[in-house]
Amino acid sequence: MIVVMKKNAGSDQVQHVVALIESMNLKSHVIVGTERTVVAAVGDDRKQAKASLESAPGVAEVVPILAPYKMASRELRPEPTQVVAGGLRVGGGHCGVIAGPCSVETEEQILSAARAVKAAGATALRGGAFKPRTSPYSFQGLKEVGLKLMAMARDETGLAVVTEVMSTEDVELVARYADVLQVGARNMQNYRLLEAVGKTDRAILLKRGPSATLEELLLAAEYILDAGNPRVMLCERGIRTFESHTRFTLPLATVTYLHEKTHLPVVIDPSHGTGHAWMVPDMAVAAVAIAADGIIVEVHPQPERALSDGYQSLTYDQFSQMMARCRRVAAAVGVEL
Repeated sequence: MIVVMKKNAGSDQVQHVVALIESMNLKSHVIVGTERTVVAAVGDDRKQAKASLESAPGVAEVVPILAPYKMASRELRPEPTQVVAGGLRVGGGHCGVIAGPCSVETEEQILSAARAVKAAGATALRGGAFKPRTSPYSFQGLKEVGLKLMAMARDETGLAVVTEVMSTEDVELVARYADVLQVGARNMQNYRLLEAVGKTDRAILLKRGPSATLEELLLAAEYILDAGNPRVMLCERGIRTFESHTRFTLPLATVTYLHEKTHLPVVIDPSHGTGHAWMVPDMAVAAVAIAADGIIVEVHPQPERALSDGYQSLTYDQFSQMMARCRRVAAAVGVEL
């Protein structure tokens, strides 16, 4: 439920409500809005708490949250959340651009990619140091060496580092180097991992599983929020359907739907969503047109030689041309790119 405080409620009254909520074995989350403060009371038994909270000083009303996802719901926070990580700004009228290779391969490759995407207008560098692969014989990533190379690229270019964390054991290590921890599609419902990244102070990019519903995506985000980390970005990377003309089916309606249901920003991944480099620019432009809060695109100096996902990676020229188109569309729809 949501405890809506009166406009003139003082901090002592807010803390009194927090103490009341926690005395009922419920979790409290204080959210300071533009007009007033609300306190979320999250737990299994909220019915008995309503009457007590309504009578507390400074309380305007107590409203039940109907959605199964509480912290992620627009009912709790009507204003959109903006996530900032270094130079990356996602949400609140900003469309952040994350670009770089699927995998970190060499120092020369990642530094070259960082310089190129920075010059074209990206504000964050993506790159996999730990790579979840379907085959155990495929390239698994450079691990900590790759993380160090990403950090080196950040030091030179100022780009925020976005990279995937695959297990709870690696969270501390990856957080040491990265600005944004990506939870990949395969781990969307790895609840121990979600709790672990929720306990960090890093921004989180949570990718939708290929067979997950949007409600399941929001409930996965709820694990991170409930663990104490409010800096969550949702990522639509395509879902499995009967179609075979693309690697996955990229439903852009996800952006509009999630903007109605949640305050969390929504990022589109047109690289995985299509699986074909020639389709990526059009889908990225379309994502900007429908006011997506960010895009994440694979870019490689030589896609034909990439160790992973080269067929869906853009060249530097293709990425630069895509960004020019995105800027024109962003200006037309009032989005800052």
